[in-house]
Parts: sequence; C-alpha cells; structure tokens
Amino acid sequence: GHYENFSGMGMGKSIKAIKKINDYKVEFHLTKPLAPFLANMAMAFSSILSAEYAQNLLKQKTPQLIDTKPVGTGPFVLYKYRKDHTIRYKSHKGYFRGEAKIKNLVFVITPDAAVRSQKLKTGECDLIAYPAPQDLDELRKNKKLTVMERPGLNVGYLAMNTQKKPFDHKLVRKAISHALNKEAYIKAIYLGNAQVAKNPIPPSMWSYSQSIRDHQYDPQLSKKLLKQAGYPDGFSTEIWTLPVARPYNPNGKKMGEMMQADLAKVGIKVKLISYDWPTYLKKTSQGEHSMAQLGWTGDNGDPDNFLHHLLSCEAQNTGSNLAKWCDNSYDKLVMQAKKTTSMAKRVKLYQRAQKVFKEKSPWVTLAHAKVYRAMSRQVKGYVMDPFGHDIFYQVDKK
Repeated sequence: GHYENFSGMGMGKSIKAIKKINDYKVEFHLTKPLAPFLANMAMAFSSILSAEYAQNLLKQKTPQLIDTKPVGTGPFVLYKYRKDHTIRYKSHKGYFRGEAKIKNLVFVITPDAAVRSQKLKTGECDLIAYPAPQDLDELRKNKKLTVMERPGLNVGYLAMNTQKKPFDHKLVRKAISHALNKEAYIKAIYLGNAQVAKNPIPPSMWSYSQSIRDHQYDPQLSKKLLKQAGYPDGFSTEIWTLPVARPYNPNGKKMGEMMQADLAKVGIKVKLISYDWPTYLKKTSQGEHSMAQLGWTGDNGDPDNFLHHLLSCEAQNTGSNLAKWCDNSYDKLVMQAKKTTSMAKRVKLYQRAQKVFKEKSPWVTLAHAKVYRAMSRQVKGYVMDPFGHDIFYQVDKK
C-alpha cells in the first residue's frame, strides 16, 4: 500500500535501521538529522500492530488486510467494518491501562452534516463530528446537548497548479489572490466561525509569522497584475470544488460559486468541477487540476507537517504538495529547519520560509476554522483532540 503521510514526510528514506534493545526499547538509526522525527512517530501511522499477525498475512499473501482488519494494541478491538457504512468496536479487556468504560463503540458513517445533527437530536447517536456552522445555534440551545469548540490546527486554501500555464506566473497567482474576497467567504460559508488565513500554518502553531502582510481584496490591483503578466483580458480556467465538508471548508460548492463570481469581475472565466473524494485526491496528486480547493489539519503540532509536507520539492511527487510547487529558496529553509534541533533556529527558518511562500503565492490562503463537536449531555469525559482525532478511552456514558 501507499502510506501518504509516511512517504510524504520522507520517513522511508530517513530510517537506516531499527534495533531491538530489549522487550520495551527500540533504537532508530537515521540517515540524517531529523528534528520532527519524534513528532512524526507520534502520529497514527506509527500505531503498534501485531507482528505475528503481519507474518501470517504475508504467508497467506493478503498483506493489505493489515489496513482494513488491523490487530493493534489499543483500548478497542475492531469487530466489524462495512465500507461507507459502519465501524464497530468492542472494548479490549486486556488493555494495559485497564478496560475502557464503553463496551460497544460504533461509528456510523454519515457524510451529510444536517443528517448528523438530526441523529444527535433524536438520540440516534451520542456524539457527532463537524456539525454544520448553520446548525450550531440550535444545537447550543438544546438542553440535552453539549457543544464543544477549539481553535482548529488547520488551513483551507486554493492550490494553483504552478506547473500549468498561466499559473506558472507569479503575478497571475497574486492577481487571483487579490481578486478573491475572503472576508465574504468567512461570513457566508463559515458563518464567522473562522478567520482569514494569511500564512500556510495556523496562528496557534509555533513559528507562525505575525509580520506577514496578507493580499487584500483589491479587484483593481488584480486587473493590473493580470495586465503586467500578459493577460489584459483575463483567461478561462477551472476550479475544482471540495466534495467533502471539512472545518477548513464546510461547503466547497458554495465557495466555488463565490470564487467564480469574484474572478469574473477581473476577467477570469471559471468552470466549476468536482469528483468523489478518492478520485479528487488521486487526480490532484497526479496534477490534473488547474486550481483546486484543499486544506489540511495538522497531524503532530510540528510546522514541518505543513511547511514541508504541503509545499516542499520532495512532497511534489510523494506528499501533498498539490500546487506542484518547487522553489529552491523556500526549500533550502525548510530542509535546514528539518536538520536543526534548536527550536529558536527552526522558528527563524520557518518565518523566513513563510515570507518566501507569500512572495511566490503558490496558494491563496483562505481560512483557519474553529472546530466543533456536539454530544449528548450523558457523554462524560470527552476531550477535544487538537489533531482532529476522536479518542474514546476516557469517555463514559452516564
């Protein structure tokens, strides 16, 4: 299988050898210094799985089952998985920290946010992820429910495919950035539950640069830049609209329509297109798009997880660099920051990288959104995780 995070962070190339010291200790030997290594290893892809089970799967020539029928070491045991429908777990009686309070845990896969809210109100489920912004007020007023919020470790953006004309031209990219009325999107689409993004990393993350100036909404300046770039009458292009609701973009279609109207004002004619989510991811990673709405929620609290994973030369082919952007001055800074363990030095390097990013504008940075969970008052002990995971080990239902 292709493990996008593992490959995108260059982990395969970074590990030279792994040695067993004793039953509870291993030693990693790296090919080069890698400051984010521990943060990367704390991510979900490094979950500990059963070696014995893996050997058996290899013997049976069914190694792919490790992904869909895993045997791990967590507080819950996977019991049944129906694709696009349900995932059922039972508590693991032998869990090393003691058995979880919840005996049966069921995830019901429900893509429509309005349906999720409805199920919560009727008591059909106990907790929902990503309630729609327009449902929050009603959920808050409901005496039987609790709504939790926290600043999201996320960014929503419009990636321009810098390997395709005219997006290989910096002035065209800047023109698009100045043509989009981000404040209007925050009001209409996020209903104010987000802030305009100027950097590729969120403000709650260390090394975020306050001094960067954002591209203000300015259609006149946009037209001027297009003229300078040799497109006085604009051009025709496509925007791919996000097919799934995410905190960093709750409604890709509506945002696409607003972008289309904004760009028409400066002479850029836009056709809106979308695909189902797996196809969307596959096609964007192959670089078939001109412009595509995307976003990212941090995995581990390290800036490298955004700045390298989404924008480095290395991540053009293996990671999530969907602007297909490779800039040497930017890359040098980010690769240097990977090698140094001094946080103060890394902060300086990342702040310089953010400056280069803004100057070259491979994305239009759109929004950093707040993140919400809504649940029944009977749910006790649930804590929101900064990385967007839902952790049920400490949770009880009274």
